[in-house]
Amino acid sequence: EEELPDGLDESCSQEEDEDSDSDASSVAGVSSSGSVALVSRNCIECLAQPAEAQEKVLKPALVSSLFPNVPPTIYFSTREERVEKLPWEQRKLLRWKMCTVTPNIVKQTVGRSHFRVSKKSNDWLGCWGHHMKSPSFRAIREHQKLNHFPGSFQIGRKDRLWRNLLKMQARCGKKEFNFFPQSFILPQDIKLLRKAWEEGASRQKWIVKPPASARGIGIQVIHKWSQLPKRRPLLVQRYLHKPYLIGGKKFDLRIYVYVTCYDPLRIYLFKDGLVRFASCKYSSSMKSLSNKFVHLTNYSVNKKNTEYKSNSDETACQGHKWALKALWSYLTQKGVNSEAIWEKIKDIVIKTIIASEPYVNSLVKMYVRRPYCCHELFGFDIMLDENLKPWILEVNISPSLHSNSPLDVSIKGQMIRDVLNLAGFILPSTDSVASRPQTRSGSTCSLGSALKEKPKPASEHFIAEKMKKAYYLTQKIPDQDFYSSVLDILTPDDVRILVETEDEYSRRGQFERVFPTHISMRYLRFFEQPRYFNILVTQWELKYYLNKHKGLELLKNWCVKGYHTGAGTDLAQTWSLPKSFFLQKSSIQANGFSKLELGRLG
Repeated sequence: EEELPDGLDESCSQEEDEDSDSDASSVAGVSSSGSVALVSRNCIECLAQPAEAQEKVLKPALVSSLFPNVPPTIYFSTREERVEKLPWEQRKLLRWKMCTVTPNIVKQTVGRSHFRVSKKSNDWLGCWGHHMKSPSFRAIREHQKLNHFPGSFQIGRKDRLWRNLLKMQARCGKKEFNFFPQSFILPQDIKLLRKAWEEGASRQKWIVKPPASARGIGIQVIHKWSQLPKRRPLLVQRYLHKPYLIGGKKFDLRIYVYVTCYDPLRIYLFKDGLVRFASCKYSSSMKSLSNKFVHLTNYSVNKKNTEYKSNSDETACQGHKWALKALWSYLTQKGVNSEAIWEKIKDIVIKTIIASEPYVNSLVKMYVRRPYCCHELFGFDIMLDENLKPWILEVNISPSLHSNSPLDVSIKGQMIRDVLNLAGFILPSTDSVASRPQTRSGSTCSLGSALKEKPKPASEHFIAEKMKKAYYLTQKIPDQDFYSSVLDILTPDDVRILVETEDEYSRRGQFERVFPTHISMRYLRFFEQPRYFNILVTQWELKYYLNKHKGLELLKNWCVKGYHTGAGTDLAQTWSLPKSFFLQKSSIQANGFSKLELGRLG
């Protein structure tokens, strides 16, 4: 049903054309020194071309955790830095899996951290590749990371995105989810489309899109029923006929959204991005509808226009591609509140990711050994209408990382470096790389060997953790006072999640975390199923966002207290829970939860 490639591509053949769906870069890439350097086609040698070492800032190979007893993460550098080499015993573990769609900008970034190409099928730590069918995620081992989540196509396909947002409108109200143009999926919705068409004005416009294509392929704007293509799957969408124009041209925004985890949900937005202009002035005339240079903003389309002008200056408002920060500066000079637009964009991004959350979490629990194994970069395409309201046009699960100009290199290079640092790659033990894959783990975090293995709990302690989760998930009308008490006593699971969340935040670079924040409680009602860890991290942010230092010191104390209890120490006493948690036991079971079912809550 997913219509996606089956399994990771094992080959290291020539990269796809620069306009392929994931837009792998052409073989000529920009080197660390800014000159053009060829990236080896057969992917045999180390992929970063060293520049003059004396000109670069030396950075440590590993980034220490903020907390005791937590392993460090691998550091990924910019082109202006060089990374120290680890001892050979550790460095030999730095293996990256290459495939036909791995972009050069990723190759260069991992190469600067001394990764080498994996020649085996199972010794790699990271891979930037194809999406896979969900069962194929079982093959990813506990120390490995792939740049996709199972089920992310639920927002990555235009038809699934519309279906899921429609479902959210029905459940939470149209007002909250009215940021995607009304759409119809053909052939299923042909009667509904006909009705809407007949009820509409005579000069209405519709845009027709294949549900799973990219780069403007197969897209057309129509105004007559007879123009509607027959006998193939399509998404037919109301055309945003009054876009905000700059210089008479329409444009859209490419916003980079990075999700590191779905439970708890952690979403980041890159502070910069791309603004892509149509290469001809906008016209509402019916005669212009066939001119893609007027109505489409895709770079892949407009670069073919002889009038297309490139832009090499990320601060300049010129040409047909700008940096997002340049747009904000332009709008601010025009008296527009660009900060308010950014806040609206953050809001609709969070809601869109939440729309995919039940599917992804279900598939992660079914097919992925550890949440550590998955992360994903999305490319959100957003358009502003004449009232500066942002509308989501589509979500790309393999956004283009092709860098054909200094503007692209500057923005995408920094972004990929920050993505890989946020991902938190951890050096595994030599034994874990060499050993056969183990059975799927129920681990809830990616803190490596020091925190990965939960201490063997006393039965009372184990029950206490489950009861605490059930206690916070089964209240019929919870309020803020009730939710805030989740921080009164932290369990080992709580500490692990909070440590991972704070450590990750410290590596964010130029990303902004938009969920969880101190205002995220407002979004919890949109989740199809409440998640205990979402409650925990949002309450943590609400309590400590104005005093990060106090929260970090508290967590450090918990780390020492929890993971250095001596032999024979009763962990159930160390993290003793109030009797009120246990008093809820009868009422929880009365609501239909058995002891075994409590294990699945949260």
